[in-house]
Amino acid sequence: MNRALNTLAPLALIAVLLAIWEAACRLTGVPAYFLPSPSAVAAAMIENGPLLLGSAWNTLATALIALACASLMASSLALIIATNRLLEQAVRPLAVALQVTPVVAIAPQVVIWAGLAHADRAIIALAVIVAFFPIFSGALTGLKATDPDLERLFDLYGASPWQKLTRLRLPSAIPFMLEGHKVAGGLAVIGAVVAEFVAGSGGSQGLAWRILESSNRLQTAKTFAAVIVLAIMGAGLHAVLEAAERATLHRFRGR
Repeated sequence: MNRALNTLAPLALIAVLLAIWEAACRLTGVPAYFLPSPSAVAAAMIENGPLLLGSAWNTLATALIALACASLMASSLALIIATNRLLEQAVRPLAVALQVTPVVAIAPQVVIWAGLAHADRAIIALAVIVAFFPIFSGALTGLKATDPDLERLFDLYGASPWQKLTRLRLPSAIPFMLEGHKVAGGLAVIGAVVAEFVAGSGGSQGLAWRILESSNRLQTAKTFAAVIVLAIMGAGLHAVLEAAERATLHRFRGR
């Protein structure tokens, strides 16, 4: 019963908000180019469904490629510096500086480096930059979160550094790394969309391009439809990563 209520509560709230939105648009007569009604947005979504789905796939594919690249780079770097405090002190400020730098500030230069004819490379690179830090921070924190008593026990039995890494540090880091990937998944989508906006190229044909295209033509309903598809895609990716996290932790704890 409680589970059903937890599912129905947000759906009911969304339905109420959409009803208020629809009524406000009809009663005030606000122009459709300024604020379309939910029914107009739904019609635009149905009319442009195949186009929006194709663009959503392009954006999602870019985000997934960026997430994979960021995972490989961040996890590898965390493994390298986890056992060297001096190296960590040298690398961490650079990683933090990269994280807090707005992607829109460096995007034009990255597009130039990638080449105007290869905007897709710049989009992936910028999405990697955005998704890098959560994975790096989670992996590094997890690798250093081992139980001191267990470390002393491994030393007592003469475990090699490799054995300590594979049988102690990595298992301890799994929950932190999974959480980092879950956060990075959403950021990869955001990074891909922002990069598409900045690149301004129709070559990638992602959702950001559809938003720009419809906005320039004052097709506001289509713009809202693209934003809704983007939100659904991001929520779906988060749900998949969350399910993978639960399954992995269940298997890990079972062992």
